[in-house]
Amino acid sequence: MSRGAAPSPLIEFHNVSFAYGDGARLILDQVSLQIPRGKVTALMGASGGGKTTVLRLIGGQRLATAGTVRFDGLNIGHLDRDALQAARRRMGMLFQFGALFTDLSVYDNVAFPLREHTSLSEALIRDIVLMKLNAVGLRGARDLMPSEISGGMARRVALARAIALDPELVMYDEPFAGLDPISLGTAAQLIRRLNDALGITSMIVSHDLEETFRIADQVVILANGRIAAQGTPDEVRHSDDPLVKQFVYAQADGPVHFHYPGPTVADDFGPKTAKGGQ
Repeated sequence: MSRGAAPSPLIEFHNVSFAYGDGARLILDQVSLQIPRGKVTALMGASGGGKTTVLRLIGGQRLATAGTVRFDGLNIGHLDRDALQAARRRMGMLFQFGALFTDLSVYDNVAFPLREHTSLSEALIRDIVLMKLNAVGLRGARDLMPSEISGGMARRVALARAIALDPELVMYDEPFAGLDPISLGTAAQLIRRLNDALGITSMIVSHDLEETFRIADQVVILANGRIAAQGTPDEVRHSDDPLVKQFVYAQADGPVHFHYPGPTVADDFGPKTAKGGQ
């Protein structure tokens, strides 16, 4: 890379399409985007728009129907099992609602990926776990069980677990869902602070527009399988695109329709055929 040149993106989608089953249900339609290193990128849009699918394509849980998904230059679709596992160890994932192991303590939840993927001694694992818990403000809760902590605390424990292996990329799937305003604000600022302190890249799938816009460097809005808008939060907020405006300003009427596509009202409720409308 030449002096002064911008670093290459950590993630690249090039004309990526994805469909479930026999291809009848197209989720992504020739999507191209870049996720810059060291930044917080928010992936937003209406429910069912393909946001979580993007995360699964990056992690290799799903493979693109067409196009290329690259992580740090690696073509995810072409990696064998060992190479894919190696790439995944460079990624952290925070699942919706935390997804903690309910029969493990807070400490053991964070220690789990270290025990699973490294050969570190228990003494070193202890130091790492306590450092990660301290980073999310929960070192004192190490001995508690998931049933003994709040939903907001559980989300923070899950974040400590997600960064246990010092990943280059952390993906958040609806990290603010179900949180009260205080916990939501705490979680949002924690994501921003950890991103900057650790020098990682963060991707957030979220429907909470205000908090997400507050911490994101880049916002990508997906709609109808394509990118409807991409830019800084301020650029997206002032977009003239009707679909983007409908999403940003929570308008009931717009390009995203209330009714799921189906037969016309006349077809369903009109005069029945001789076979009883079958």
